[in-house]
Amino acid sequence: MKILVVADLHYSLPQFDWVLQQAPNYDMVVIAGDLLETASAVDPGTQIVVVGTYLKRLRQATRLLVCSGNHDLDALNADGEKHAGWLNAARRLAIHVDGDTVLIDDVMITVCAWWDGPLTLKRIGDQLAAAAPDRIGRWIWVHHAPPAESPVSWAGGRHYGDTALSGWIMQYQPDFVFSGHVHEAPTARGGSWVDRIGNTWVFNAGRQIGDIPTAISVETDAGEAAWFSLEGVRLDLPLTRPIEPLMAMPAWMVRREG
Repeated sequence: MKILVVADLHYSLPQFDWVLQQAPNYDMVVIAGDLLETASAVDPGTQIVVVGTYLKRLRQATRLLVCSGNHDLDALNADGEKHAGWLNAARRLAIHVDGDTVLIDDVMITVCAWWDGPLTLKRIGDQLAAAAPDRIGRWIWVHHAPPAESPVSWAGGRHYGDTALSGWIMQYQPDFVFSGHVHEAPTARGGSWVDRIGNTWVFNAGRQIGDIPTAISVETDAGEAAWFSLEGVRLDLPLTRPIEPLMAMPAWMVRREG
Protein backbone atom coordinates (compact mmCIF):
# COMPACT_ATOMS: atom_id res chain seq x y z
CA MET A 1 0.00 0.00 0.00
CA LYS A 2 1.34 3.42 -1.01
CA ILE A 3 0.41 6.19 1.45
CA LEU A 4 0.87 9.97 1.30
CA VAL A 5 0.99 11.64 4.73
CA VAL A 6 0.66 15.37 5.34
CA ALA A 7 -0.32 17.46 8.36
CA ASP A 8 -0.58 21.08 9.46
CA LEU A 9 -1.78 22.51 6.16
CA HIS A 10 -3.36 25.34 8.18
CA TYR A 11 -5.71 26.50 5.42
CA SER A 12 -2.91 26.90 2.87
CA LEU A 13 -4.93 26.42 -0.31
CA PRO A 14 -1.87 26.01 -2.58
CA GLN A 15 -0.76 23.15 -0.34
CA PHE A 16 -4.22 21.59 -0.51
CA ASP A 17 -3.96 21.92 -4.30
CA TRP A 18 -0.65 20.05 -4.23
CA VAL A 19 -2.13 17.22 -2.17
CA LEU A 20 -5.06 17.02 -4.57
CA GLN A 21 -2.67 16.82 -7.51
CA GLN A 22 -0.69 14.01 -5.89
CA ALA A 23 -3.62 12.01 -4.53
CA PRO A 24 -4.28 9.84 -7.61
CA ASN A 25 -0.75 8.43 -7.30
CA TYR A 26 -1.49 6.93 -3.88
CA ASP A 27 -3.69 4.20 -2.45
CA MET A 28 -4.42 6.42 0.53
CA VAL A 29 -3.95 10.01 1.68
CA VAL A 30 -3.66 10.80 5.39
CA ILE A 31 -4.09 14.34 6.75
CA ALA A 32 -2.94 14.25 10.36
CA GLY A 33 -4.71 17.31 11.73
CA ASP A 34 -4.73 21.11 11.62
CA LEU A 35 -6.50 21.57 8.32
CA LEU A 36 -7.87 24.93 9.53
CA GLU A 37 -6.06 28.00 10.86
CA THR A 38 -7.45 29.82 13.88
CA ALA A 39 -5.31 32.93 13.18
CA SER A 40 -6.51 33.28 9.59
CA ALA A 41 -8.35 36.38 8.41
CA VAL A 42 -10.84 33.98 6.81
CA ASP A 43 -13.66 33.15 9.21
CA PRO A 44 -13.88 29.53 10.45
CA GLY A 45 -17.20 28.86 8.73
CA THR A 46 -15.79 29.78 5.34
CA GLN A 47 -12.65 27.73 5.99
CA ILE A 48 -14.78 24.70 6.82
CA VAL A 49 -16.76 25.02 3.58
CA VAL A 50 -13.63 25.39 1.45
CA VAL A 51 -11.71 22.59 3.17
CA GLY A 52 -14.80 20.38 2.97
CA THR A 53 -14.79 20.84 -0.80
CA TYR A 54 -11.13 19.80 -0.94
CA LEU A 55 -11.86 16.72 1.15
CA LYS A 56 -14.68 15.71 -1.20
CA ARG A 57 -12.39 16.05 -4.21
CA LEU A 58 -9.60 14.14 -2.49
CA ARG A 59 -11.98 11.30 -1.67
CA GLN A 60 -12.97 11.12 -5.32
CA ALA A 61 -9.29 10.61 -6.16
CA THR A 62 -8.32 8.03 -3.49
CA ARG A 63 -9.03 6.77 0.03
CA LEU A 64 -8.83 9.54 2.62
CA LEU A 65 -8.29 9.57 6.39
CA VAL A 66 -8.38 12.77 8.44
CA CYS A 67 -7.87 13.39 12.14
CA SER A 68 -8.53 16.65 13.94
CA GLY A 69 -5.85 18.92 15.34
CA ASN A 70 -6.00 21.73 17.85
CA HIS A 71 -6.78 24.30 15.12
CA ASP A 72 -9.77 22.27 13.89
CA LEU A 73 -12.00 22.48 16.97
CA ASP A 74 -15.21 24.35 16.22
CA ALA A 75 -17.83 23.20 18.72
CA LEU A 76 -18.50 21.66 22.12
CA ASN A 77 -19.47 18.01 22.35
CA ALA A 78 -22.07 16.61 24.75
CA ASP A 79 -19.46 16.56 27.51
CA GLY A 80 -18.64 20.24 27.10
CA GLU A 81 -15.22 19.55 25.56
CA LYS A 82 -14.12 21.08 22.27
CA HIS A 83 -14.15 18.89 19.19
CA ALA A 84 -14.09 19.15 15.41
CA GLY A 85 -17.81 18.73 14.85
CA TRP A 86 -17.52 19.74 11.20
CA LEU A 87 -15.54 16.59 10.40
CA ASN A 88 -18.61 14.45 11.04
CA ALA A 89 -20.05 15.62 7.73
CA ALA A 90 -16.99 14.18 5.96
CA ARG A 91 -17.90 10.71 7.19
CA ARG A 92 -20.95 10.81 4.89
CA LEU A 93 -18.51 11.01 1.97
CA ALA A 94 -16.81 7.75 3.03
CA ILE A 95 -13.92 9.72 4.54
CA HIS A 96 -12.59 8.14 7.73
CA VAL A 97 -12.32 10.66 10.57
CA ASP A 98 -12.03 10.97 14.36
CA GLY A 99 -13.22 7.85 16.17
CA ASP A 100 -13.09 5.51 13.18
CA THR A 101 -11.24 2.22 12.96
CA VAL A 102 -11.32 0.71 9.48
CA LEU A 103 -9.84 -2.28 7.69
CA ILE A 104 -8.46 -1.59 4.23
CA ASP A 105 -7.04 -4.69 2.59
CA ASP A 106 -4.85 -6.17 5.36
CA VAL A 107 -4.22 -2.83 7.08
CA MET A 108 -6.22 -1.68 10.11
CA ILE A 109 -6.27 2.09 10.64
CA THR A 110 -7.43 3.93 13.75
CA VAL A 111 -8.12 7.68 13.51
CA CYS A 112 -7.88 9.54 16.83
CA ALA A 113 -9.42 12.87 17.77
CA TRP A 114 -7.57 15.81 19.26
CA TRP A 115 -8.45 15.60 22.94
CA ASP A 116 -9.40 18.81 24.73
CA GLY A 117 -10.35 17.22 28.04
CA PRO A 118 -10.25 14.04 30.11
CA LEU A 119 -13.41 12.47 28.69
CA THR A 120 -12.23 12.72 25.10
CA LEU A 121 -8.86 11.36 26.22
CA LYS A 122 -10.61 8.39 27.82
CA ARG A 123 -12.60 7.76 24.65
CA ILE A 124 -9.38 7.53 22.63
CA GLY A 125 -8.02 4.99 25.10
CA ASP A 126 -11.26 3.05 24.87
CA GLN A 127 -11.14 3.23 21.07
CA LEU A 128 -7.65 1.72 20.96
CA ALA A 129 -8.53 -0.96 23.53
CA ALA A 130 -11.61 -1.95 21.51
CA ALA A 131 -9.65 -2.18 18.27
CA ALA A 132 -6.67 -4.11 19.61
CA PRO A 133 -8.32 -7.58 19.76
CA ASP A 134 -9.32 -7.26 16.09
CA ARG A 135 -5.80 -6.44 14.92
CA ILE A 136 -4.81 -8.31 11.79
CA GLY A 137 -1.90 -7.44 9.56
CA ARG A 138 -0.51 -3.95 10.04
CA TRP A 139 -2.05 -1.42 12.43
CA ILE A 140 -1.75 2.31 11.67
CA TRP A 141 -2.77 5.17 13.96
CA VAL A 142 -3.46 8.74 12.88
CA HIS A 143 -2.99 11.10 15.84
CA HIS A 144 -2.21 14.82 15.48
CA ALA A 145 0.18 15.19 18.41
CA PRO A 146 3.34 13.07 18.29
CA PRO A 147 4.52 11.02 21.27
CA ALA A 148 6.34 12.75 24.11
CA GLU A 149 10.12 12.71 24.54
CA SER A 150 10.73 11.70 20.92
CA PRO A 151 12.70 13.49 18.18
CA VAL A 152 9.41 13.83 16.28
CA SER A 153 8.06 16.04 19.10
CA TRP A 154 11.22 18.15 19.53
CA ALA A 155 10.84 21.82 18.55
CA GLY A 156 14.46 22.81 19.17
CA GLY A 157 14.01 23.98 22.74
CA ARG A 158 11.58 21.51 24.28
CA HIS A 159 9.29 18.58 23.48
CA TYR A 160 5.62 19.15 22.64
CA GLY A 161 4.48 15.54 22.60
CA ASP A 162 1.57 13.63 24.09
CA THR A 163 2.47 11.44 27.06
CA ALA A 164 -0.77 9.47 26.78
CA LEU A 165 0.11 8.54 23.20
CA SER A 166 3.55 7.38 24.33
CA GLY A 167 1.90 5.05 26.83
CA TRP A 168 -0.51 3.65 24.27
CA ILE A 169 2.32 3.01 21.82
CA MET A 170 4.25 1.07 24.45
CA GLN A 171 1.11 -0.89 25.33
CA TYR A 172 -0.16 -1.80 21.86
CA GLN A 173 2.90 -1.43 19.59
CA PRO A 174 1.12 -0.40 16.37
CA ASP A 175 3.19 -0.61 13.20
CA PHE A 176 2.96 3.08 12.22
CA VAL A 177 1.80 6.31 13.88
CA PHE A 178 1.27 9.33 11.61
CA SER A 179 1.32 12.68 13.40
CA GLY A 180 2.10 16.38 13.00
CA HIS A 181 1.61 19.33 15.39
CA VAL A 182 5.29 20.10 16.02
CA HIS A 183 6.13 21.94 12.81
CA GLU A 184 9.86 22.25 13.43
CA ALA A 185 10.61 18.66 14.43
CA PRO A 186 12.00 17.42 11.09
CA THR A 187 14.41 20.36 10.75
CA ALA A 188 15.28 21.24 14.37
CA ARG A 189 18.68 20.17 15.67
CA GLY A 190 17.95 17.02 17.62
CA GLY A 191 14.56 16.58 15.95
CA SER A 192 13.46 14.25 13.18
CA TRP A 193 10.63 13.29 10.88
CA VAL A 194 10.89 9.64 11.98
CA ASP A 195 11.46 7.69 15.18
CA ARG A 196 11.08 4.14 16.37
CA ILE A 197 9.55 3.27 19.74
CA GLY A 198 9.83 -0.45 20.32
CA ASN A 199 8.44 -1.96 17.14
CA THR A 200 6.49 1.16 16.20
CA TRP A 201 7.58 3.60 13.49
CA VAL A 202 6.43 7.13 14.32
CA PHE A 203 6.33 9.90 11.70
CA ASN A 204 5.86 13.67 11.77
CA ALA A 205 5.75 15.35 8.37
CA GLY A 206 6.39 18.83 9.83
CA ARG A 207 5.43 22.05 8.12
CA GLN A 208 6.98 24.51 5.69
CA ILE A 209 5.83 27.73 4.05
CA GLY A 210 5.20 27.87 0.34
CA ASP A 211 3.01 26.08 -2.16
CA ILE A 212 4.27 22.56 -1.44
CA PRO A 213 3.80 21.01 2.00
CA THR A 214 6.26 18.78 3.73
CA ALA A 215 5.08 15.25 3.10
CA ILE A 216 5.95 11.64 3.75
CA SER A 217 5.47 8.77 1.32
CA VAL A 218 5.23 5.28 2.80
CA GLU A 219 5.21 2.07 0.77
CA THR A 220 4.24 -0.74 3.10
CA ASP A 221 5.13 -3.57 0.69
CA ALA A 222 8.57 -2.16 -0.15
CA GLY A 223 9.11 -1.32 3.53
CA GLU A 224 10.35 2.19 2.79
CA ALA A 225 9.45 5.76 3.71
CA ALA A 226 10.67 9.05 2.26
CA TRP A 227 10.33 12.62 3.47
CA PHE A 228 9.86 15.50 1.01
CA SER A 229 13.60 16.26 1.28
CA LEU A 230 14.34 12.81 -0.16
CA GLU A 231 15.72 11.70 3.18
CA GLY A 232 14.67 8.07 3.41
CA VAL A 233 14.63 5.13 5.79
CA ARG A 234 14.24 1.37 5.41
CA LEU A 235 11.46 0.16 7.70
CA ASP A 236 12.75 -3.42 7.77
CA LEU A 237 16.15 -2.46 9.25
CA PRO A 238 17.22 -1.00 12.62
CA LEU A 239 17.02 2.79 12.87
CA THR A 240 20.46 4.42 12.72
CA ARG A 241 21.41 8.11 12.79
CA PRO A 242 22.36 10.14 10.89
CA ILE A 243 19.81 8.93 8.38
CA GLU A 244 21.40 8.32 5.00
CA PRO A 245 20.15 10.65 2.22
CA LEU A 246 18.56 9.05 -0.82
CA MET A 247 20.57 9.41 -4.01
CA ALA A 248 17.59 8.75 -6.30
CA MET A 249 13.82 8.55 -6.13
CA PRO A 250 12.68 5.08 -4.96
CA ALA A 251 11.04 3.08 -7.72
CA TRP A 252 7.77 2.95 -5.79
CA MET A 253 7.51 6.77 -5.86
CA VAL A 254 7.46 6.90 -9.66
CA ARG A 255 4.19 8.29 -10.96
CA ARG A 256 1.62 5.68 -11.85
CA GLU A 257 0.62 5.25 -15.47
CA GLY A 258 -2.97 5.11 -16.61
